[in-house]
Amino acid sequence: MLPSTAATPASERLHALDALRGGALLLGIVLHAAMSFVPATPRFWFIQDTHPSLLLGLLTFTIHVFRMTTFFLMAGFFARMSFHRRGVRGFVRDRLLRIGLPLVIGWLILFTPMYFIAIWASHFPNGGWSRSWPPVLPNFPLTHLWFIYVLLELYVAVLLLRGAFVWLDASGGWRAGIDRVFAGIMKSPLAPLVLAIPIGVAFCLDQRWINVMGVRTPDQSLITNAQAWIGFGTAFAIGWLLHRQIDLLRLIERRWLPHLLLAITLILISFVLVGAMTSAPGAPKLPFGFATLRLVSVILYAPAIWISTFAVLGLALRFMSGFSRTWRYLADASYWLYMIHLPIVMALQVALSQLDWPGLIKFGVLLIVALPPMLASYHLLVRFTFIGVVLNGRRAEKHLLPQGGIATA
Repeated sequence: MLPSTAATPASERLHALDALRGGALLLGIVLHAAMSFVPATPRFWFIQDTHPSLLLGLLTFTIHVFRMTTFFLMAGFFARMSFHRRGVRGFVRDRLLRIGLPLVIGWLILFTPMYFIAIWASHFPNGGWSRSWPPVLPNFPLTHLWFIYVLLELYVAVLLLRGAFVWLDASGGWRAGIDRVFAGIMKSPLAPLVLAIPIGVAFCLDQRWINVMGVRTPDQSLITNAQAWIGFGTAFAIGWLLHRQIDLLRLIERRWLPHLLLAITLILISFVLVGAMTSAPGAPKLPFGFATLRLVSVILYAPAIWISTFAVLGLALRFMSGFSRTWRYLADASYWLYMIHLPIVMALQVALSQLDWPGLIKFGVLLIVALPPMLASYHLLVRFTFIGVVLNGRRAEKHLLPQGGIATA
């Protein structure tokens, strides 16, 4: 049984949600490792392997549907938990140290090897970047660290909004009303469809959108696009509101199976539509127009985002609520692993790209070669050092709580 907000100690960390947040980052490594094997024309990754794989294309498509929405939902949930534990000043100081500092230092260290690996890739067929350097602001290659940049923006936005609400709503009546409306939405089986409306409208307004893009990520600009603000901002807000009423998580947990089955169905249909929407000019004409096909894709893909997000959240709550040293370790390591993984993955993708091996074999070799040294670097260089303190906070003795959380001493 999950406790209500009032009964939840400020220091409690729900095991399932911690694991899910870490899992979303780790899935990012899998996603990027598979990108060079996606059979896409024109290519969208810095290199395309000589042996593409439709199965790995489906894997990347599936992960892309729910991963970042899930991550930002968890980020909003834990942001409110941290805010009420630390207060405004402590929260700002903690976020600047654990989010802002890694963004600046991480980018300075990681971009140079990524740039030269892309130059290396340009010597092979289907390789290289078409981006000019240096960029003209506000264009800027945030690379895979864009999510940290957006997190900082969302922290600023939520602090400003909360400050305004506290000032204008001294009695708490407005916030209580929002809680009632939110609880009413979440208790309905149609909740994922309601939450999908904002991002669905954003997709419709983007005439260049096709479902393989998902939510446009602001990885090449310092100005976050409206689609990312709507998609990831909504997820962050839902996570914040869920922490106000933690009992609502029980509803998501109970509905994990129908959410999972429906998510699989929508993702498979959407993936089939990808082929129709990206077909070559000489392909057979569709019995209906591209605009109609795009509308159908929006109607399917936008709900798929939230249904699949609720599916993985429900799965985690149902099967991962108990304390696991392995999952806790991986959750702690996930931030570091995601930060450092891309240059390693990119170099291996270039090295393997021209080999006459099946794509699935190369993908497996890539992960087997990349992950052990990355985990070793976390254990030796991060976990027990000041870097670990910056990324994950101070490690302290943990005490199990009867609700399945952890209290830190």
